[in-house]
Amino acid sequence: MGLFIIRNENYVLNLLCFVLIISGGPVHARQLLSQTRPDPDNVAPFARWLVSQNSWGVLSTIADDLGGAPFGNVVSFSDGLPDKGTGVTYFYLTTLDPTARYALKDHRSSFTISEYPLGTCGKADPENPTCSKITLTGKLNEVDAKSKEATTAKSYLFAKHTEMKDWPKDHNFQVFKLDIEEIFLINYFGGPKPLTVDQYFHAGKDELTAIY
Repeated sequence: MGLFIIRNENYVLNLLCFVLIISGGPVHARQLLSQTRPDPDNVAPFARWLVSQNSWGVLSTIADDLGGAPFGNVVSFSDGLPDKGTGVTYFYLTTLDPTARYALKDHRSSFTISEYPLGTCGKADPENPTCSKITLTGKLNEVDAKSKEATTAKSYLFAKHTEMKDWPKDHNFQVFKLDIEEIFLINYFGGPKPLTVDQYFHAGKDELTAIY
């Protein structure tokens, strides 16, 4: 009888592992599925969800010392406190890094974020249209260090990136934000979804319809 119980327990464990594999992988890669993912047809709420749930992306600026070529750099960001995104992307940058230096000379920039790091793409490749991506294009500007906005932005950044507050003071990190002018969003087949900046910022919370 005891041998049967042991074998039965092993069967349950094996079955559980099988279920995890076919549902998209190990538990640690699926934890964020509890977050509300809007229906792809709810374009503005979806874009806001994609931005607020992420914490890093690729920020591209114009490299004057490379003949005006685009220069992409992996950077951390925050658009608000966890699960309370504002849609405004803030960065903590230093001119010791080329991204901030380029932006101070030519503000034209774009910021690209992928859904893939969230673990909600299943087995889809990052380039697959069902694994969403968004590119925000506009002007990357330094926020007045003495302003209330800079203080608020730091609270957003430090909430998602706790080590930032301990970064070297002599590196002169400053808050920057991307003033968005255009939005490119792919979250399903059929090409980019039409989305204006005004629609993006006025996405109502009541539109956040979960598909899970």
